[in-house]
Amino acid sequence: MSRRTLGRIASIAVFGLLVALAFSVLHTATRRAGLPLTHASIIRQQAAAKHVDPALVAAVIYAESKFEPRPSSAGAQGLMQILPATAYYLAHLSGGSQFTASDLATPSINVAYGTYYLRYLLDHYNGNELLAVAAYNGGLANVDRWAAEANAAGRELTAERIPFPETREYVLRVLDAQRAYRSRYAGELGLR
Repeated sequence: MSRRTLGRIASIAVFGLLVALAFSVLHTATRRAGLPLTHASIIRQQAAAKHVDPALVAAVIYAESKFEPRPSSAGAQGLMQILPATAYYLAHLSGGSQFTASDLATPSINVAYGTYYLRYLLDHYNGNELLAVAAYNGGLANVDRWAAEANAAGRELTAERIPFPETREYVLRVLDAQRAYRSRYAGELGLR
């Protein structure tokens, strides 16, 4: 084989490797841009500590902030968009004595409080993720009322029967994202 032929083969091989690398990087970037995940180790740790599905935690973060923690117009803060009043209540429940509202900007603290709140809601609703997610968005008192009305009518409260359109859409978005996070990020979330 001549040097010229070897040079062409090497060039083609290098080009093929570059194309494969570019495709891999582009594929990963595209996948993550549509469904981002940051702070996976914090999510795994807090989900494990509080016995909550890490894909559910990631899905709530996605629905609340898309992993871009900016304060909301209502004053909610951090990745899980927690209101300071809710955080103070959770600090009281969990025995936290050093909490300040500015702590909500710290991802580890925000995810710890948000996951604690999810666990609290899951316990309140006997593990029913739909009701817990609805209460995370629409409020515990509202979901208690809606569930009681549904039970009085002899049926369960489903996402389609949630009276607040924003909460109904939120629940569907979170539960859909939860399935997607389980599928796309199983390794990162410790689900394998």
